[in-house]
Amino acid sequence: MQSDAVVLDVDGVLVDVADSYRRAVVDTVARIHGETISRSTLQAFKDAGGFNNDWELTDALALYVLARSEGFDRCVEGFTDRIAASGGGFSGARSVVDDEMDAAARERIYAALDREQLREVFQQLYLGSDKYREIEGSEPTLSEAGYIHDETVLVDRSTLETLLANFEVGVLTGRPAAEADIAMDRVGLDIPADHRFTMDDWDAGKPDPDALVTLAERFDADTVTFAGDTLDDVRTAVNAADTDSDRTYHGIGVLTGGLTSESGREKFEQAGADAVVESVNDLPELLEGGENRAGSQGA
Repeated sequence: MQSDAVVLDVDGVLVDVADSYRRAVVDTVARIHGETISRSTLQAFKDAGGFNNDWELTDALALYVLARSEGFDRCVEGFTDRIAASGGGFSGARSVVDDEMDAAARERIYAALDREQLREVFQQLYLGSDKYREIEGSEPTLSEAGYIHDETVLVDRSTLETLLANFEVGVLTGRPAAEADIAMDRVGLDIPADHRFTMDDWDAGKPDPDALVTLAERFDADTVTFAGDTLDDVRTAVNAADTDSDRTYHGIGVLTGGLTSESGREKFEQAGADAVVESVNDLPELLEGGENRAGSQGA
């Protein structure tokens, strides 16, 4: 597979977030609403689309818990299927509740859904008290070490060195910029600011293609490969190809996030993936023979 530029997702590709972000989603809802939902349930929400932002994923999970307390009788899969049919994301989840629940139940559900409280608890659990104070600029109300310290590195140093030596390399992530910095420092990836997009750089989020197309333009690349661990990552590449007919975009599914094994591979392929790899460390072999376009980047 030929490519001029490689763009990498962070979560589930460069670092494992099963015990950090995903744990924070589940534990936040459990602390505030008293119901623990398995982490595996989160993948159904991710697959529905529009949940690149884990704060919104937390809100949607809380909305589901509150709706069930008011008599909503659909299982998780039924709920997330309806979310997907309603356009995905938290707005899709809200549409399902609006369609399924009567006015009195809706009023009680939305009165109990405190999205700001959910975000504050999530950030304190994820960042820990010290980093929360530093990054959020507020005094924490919880005493936490921070799940962020439980993130393990998935990418080998040799993989980064090979990619940086042979391709323009960018990053496209739903993390806030400060949290992206932490992850990139952990894996040892140092790239120019204009070669990455974070939550702070573009409002739409994946699968909106604008950030990926902008990176392709900045690289002056004819062919761009984007590797990510969710269906929305692959959909971003598909949407970029539809938007920008002057370039070729390859979407690569990586099986080190929530999608794994043969079922994950099938879902990626159905979403339009050009290839599916077991790990980001398989990228150099997949892209073997790519033109050397690297500039001044370094790991």
